Amino acid sequence: MPSPPLPSDSAISVATTSENTSDSATTRPKSKSPRNSPTTIPYIQLTPEEQAAQDIENIAAVQQAQEEIDIDSSSDGHSVSGESGYETDSLQSASTSLGSSVRNYAWEHGRRYHRFREGVYNFPNDDSEQDREDMKHAMMVNLCQQLHFASIGPDPQNILDMGTGTGIWAIEMGDQYPAANILGMDLSPIQPEWVPPNVQFVVDDVESPWLKPLNHFDYIHARHTVMAIKDWPKLMRRVYDHLKPGGWFELQEIHHYPYCHDGSMPPTWKVTEFWSNIIAALARLGVNFNATLLLADMMREAGFTNVTTRLFHVPIGTWPRNKVLKMVGLYWRTILIDGLQPIALGPMTRGLGWSREQVEVWLVDVRKAYMEGQVHSHMPLHIICGQKPE
Repeated sequence: MPSPPLPSDSAISVATTSENTSDSATTRPKSKSPRNSPTTIPYIQLTPEEQAAQDIENIAAVQQAQEEIDIDSSSDGHSVSGESGYETDSLQSASTSLGSSVRNYAWEHGRRYHRFREGVYNFPNDDSEQDREDMKHAMMVNLCQQLHFASIGPDPQNILDMGTGTGIWAIEMGDQYPAANILGMDLSPIQPEWVPPNVQFVVDDVESPWLKPLNHFDYIHARHTVMAIKDWPKLMRRVYDHLKPGGWFELQEIHHYPYCHDGSMPPTWKVTEFWSNIIAALARLGVNFNATLLLADMMREAGFTNVTTRLFHVPIGTWPRNKVLKMVGLYWRTILIDGLQPIALGPMTRGLGWSREQVEVWLVDVRKAYMEGQVHSHMPLHIICGQKPE
């Protein structure tokens, strides 16, 4: 498959705030210790001089990621200082209580999947996948140096995180905006119980009708959802209707297809073959994995104004010269390698009819290809913001 063009109903309450709300089913205690695993580069006390140097490196990383990344000619792409600890180990229409079948997960090919609206999402939700999602969050924060880009002001009241996953973004937003009510929505009840008091999670399908009223949210956010959403125009309209006038919608989506600016990527690279097959398999399942390239136009068609797109290049591997981008590249390569099986199993077996054995054999060469340090590849991250007119 040729490379795509790169353009310049019901809810289940998982954890609630300390206040009672009309659509909450279960209240849990809260704290500000959301997770035990690190979500950013491990903290080291820096001297003022070291902090100033780090700030310069961070600014350069953000600038290069949006323009052209400098290559570290001395690196073979296989190692980076400080990578220990992040190395991959492998080349119904009513509120429902948590005691229901939502906790009875489905199992397939040795991986755990969501039971609520079973089959809607084609990827696992087990512990290893949750760790991968949290590393993805760390990568995004270190690449972008911020949680969001929409101009939501200092005092947003109601924020929705669609497809919240482990809830780490919602939790950090709750800490950053303590006066705001943060709601995370996902098909899986995998979020931690100990969260800031202004953060709540519900189990629900974002493509089904929402319980919250129209014109309710100041800001709606989603990221890494393009592999799950089947009807983007309908979802855009729902988001538009549930935002307050003047509210913002932000999408942070990586287009999962490798690109290269210096000709170092082979024309028959196994990594491009992998993503071409995943795109084809998801298409059989009703998901357009190339939708990232269309989201800005869809947002405009839904009625949003002030639509902007920021484009970041996410390096695959440790080939960048900039230290921050080198770490980002390590994160992203680890995420992609660790994600080969969970990303491939569902789509390839359900969509293309492959056996698990066929998938596992195929992935051997893909893992090797990711470790080819001489390939200076990246994937484009699109950050798209749009505003509902006043």
